[in-house]
Amino acid sequence: MASYILAARSDALFSLFFVEKANQMFCDLTGYILLLSNGAKVFIIKGNNQPNLNSIMLHLLTNGQIAVFLILLFVIIFSLTFHEFGHALSAKLLGDDTAEKMGRLNLNPLSHIDPIGLLAVVFIGFGYAKPVPFTPRKLKHKWGSAMVAAAGPLMNLLIAIVALNLKAAAFSFGIDALATPTAQTVLAYLAFINILLMLFNLLPIGPLDGHYIAEWALPKPLKYKYHQFNSKYGSMLFLGLIVLSIAGIPIFRFLWTASQSLAPYLTFV
Repeated sequence: MASYILAARSDALFSLFFVEKANQMFCDLTGYILLLSNGAKVFIIKGNNQPNLNSIMLHLLTNGQIAVFLILLFVIIFSLTFHEFGHALSAKLLGDDTAEKMGRLNLNPLSHIDPIGLLAVVFIGFGYAKPVPFTPRKLKHKWGSAMVAAAGPLMNLLIAIVALNLKAAAFSFGIDALATPTAQTVLAYLAFINILLMLFNLLPIGPLDGHYIAEWALPKPLKYKYHQFNSKYGSMLFLGLIVLSIAGIPIFRFLWTASQSLAPYLTFV
């Protein structure tokens, strides 16, 4: 039986809509965010002064904010790599070695990052990582497909929890290395980008991870209908939402609101 693809090209799709909203959200929580650029120069970016959300990476480059650009690029690559590794690891633990044989059971970004998808992040604000292949019939658990799908967003959740608590611990416990503006910026981006990436991928629309989970959760009478709908219209619906977001329509604004509400509950320090 041929290997099934866990998600289409948009698995772990990342939108710079999320980066812009992560900036704004962090500003709302703290009043400002310090971003280091050009050595010692410090920029204070207010939430309502963000560049166009679909060109923020280009904006950073053209305005000489190379350090901020590199921070964002690092966070994006780091987050997508762990997301895809989560899928591969869960499949292996459930008895399927398909991803391992294809060299995906590692934390090497080169194994998971799609060059075209990464360039798309820079130039148009949307990008993607390489989807992780797996063979459903090899999974030992009857809910295996849903568990593999959920592992990517779960990995993002864990990263967000660690980042938020390290950020808070820097001041609670006087950890100077984590209290610098650069460290605080990296941790802030790691936290909010991963929360948003988790929520985005949990949307029950094919080909995102959430549609595998929703299909498992639905009762049998609805499961088949849902599967058929996603097979026929899921990708088109998903693409339509992306186009609307790129066009400036805040179609995913509810994810920002949800992330803003969720973040305080993930901080335990």
